[in-house]
Amino acid sequence: MSCELLAMSAREAARRLQSGELRSSELVAAALARHDAVEPAVNAVPTVCAERALERAREFERGVAGATLLGGLPTVVKDLHDVEGVRTTYGSTIFAEHVPDRTDLSVQRQEAAGAVVVGKANTPEFGAGGQTFNEVFGYTRNPWDTRLTCGGSSGGSAVALATGTAWLADGSDLGGSLRTPAAFTGVVGLRPSPGRVVGDYGACRFQTLDVRGPMARDVRDCALMLDAMVGFDRRDPLAADAPAVPFRVAVERPARLGRVAFSRDLGGITPVDPEIARICERAARGFEELGVEVVEAAPDLAAAVDTFTVLRAELYAAKMAPLLERHRDRLKPEIVWNIEKGLALDAAAIGKAERDRSAMFDGLVRFFASYDLWLCPAAVCKPFPVEQRYVETLEGHRFASYIDWVACAYAVTLTGAPALSLPAGLTADGLPVGLQLVAPPRGEAALLAAAAQLEDRIGRLFEAPLDPRAG
Repeated sequence: MSCELLAMSAREAARRLQSGELRSSELVAAALARHDAVEPAVNAVPTVCAERALERAREFERGVAGATLLGGLPTVVKDLHDVEGVRTTYGSTIFAEHVPDRTDLSVQRQEAAGAVVVGKANTPEFGAGGQTFNEVFGYTRNPWDTRLTCGGSSGGSAVALATGTAWLADGSDLGGSLRTPAAFTGVVGLRPSPGRVVGDYGACRFQTLDVRGPMARDVRDCALMLDAMVGFDRRDPLAADAPAVPFRVAVERPARLGRVAFSRDLGGITPVDPEIARICERAARGFEELGVEVVEAAPDLAAAVDTFTVLRAELYAAKMAPLLERHRDRLKPEIVWNIEKGLALDAAAIGKAERDRSAMFDGLVRFFASYDLWLCPAAVCKPFPVEQRYVETLEGHRFASYIDWVACAYAVTLTGAPALSLPAGLTADGLPVGLQLVAPPRGEAALLAAAAQLEDRIGRLFEAPLDPRAG
């Protein structure tokens, strides 16, 4: 019965919880048992809050929590997002014993929708980098091959989904942190438009690079989780209202697509492993079987690497300069480099980056006048050894910094467009590949509907070796 529960979709589990066919405590117990079984191999959810979760589950069973969207469904929360009374480290030794006294706005929203938090998912230090490791908890490993990375920075969330520790998970994304781990582990990760999901952004509440978003095992579950996260909150100055049509409804509507664009290398801004490019193109061509024209094209994002390098550094300096002053010796070198780069910027460099970002946005809007979607790889390479901090070279190209190997993701970040990583296939050595689907700004509903149609066409091609269906 436990394996049956774990393999159930989030939407089916929520339906059964709402109807009374299942009890929340049953699912919490199944999730905790699964965690105990797989956690030693993957290290995805190092902090568990079992008593809190079971008490919350009993509130649903007593009727105290009331009717909700998720009905008491267990979830995991990225360890960058505060949960009251639960150890939250941000992957940093500076906060290794930190227990917050309030819950992050985004998690408040999830809990109000009926989520039961069972644990905190591992993340790199302060979410910096596309590889999930830190000095507090160590490496999170890919369930497809535990010698390899799961990507990052929402790596713990992705692995929890792939291994069945939770039905839904949250994450965040600045330079690909929802999309890269989804691609590496065979799950779905959605980066929404800025403001779509509320969150606590501290001293940088008006920034638009970092967003919160949902992760799930398939597109329709991802739509359900997005519904559990959206809605206006006056405490977030960029927060938008929930849509009139819920995403879980919109995802079931036929996508109206005439022509989509595909690019192997985002118009030449980044090298891509040829095998990854082939698998992504084959998946993208699945739209042709749905009567949609697939054209090789890309918007002009030639300035993306330089622009993101500046704006990311500016954000790091704004957010983390006080930490650098007090704890330089406890920050990993990549973070120190990023903060110092930001502190060294002048107004001319920042101004140029802002102008170039606006120009790229204008170009993307013009691009979407001709294409309904843009498709490209969600990650440029296969998962690499877990001990390797980041990708330094690919196809003869040496990346300039620790973050540039995820340019295929952060170039899209700069445009503000929503983007989703969809499982596209397996490499010859059996590792997942993600196809990135990008829609016009604020186009999450159309993006989810199109992704669901393509998912139905190409199918769930695989299950992770540690997937709950394996028993």
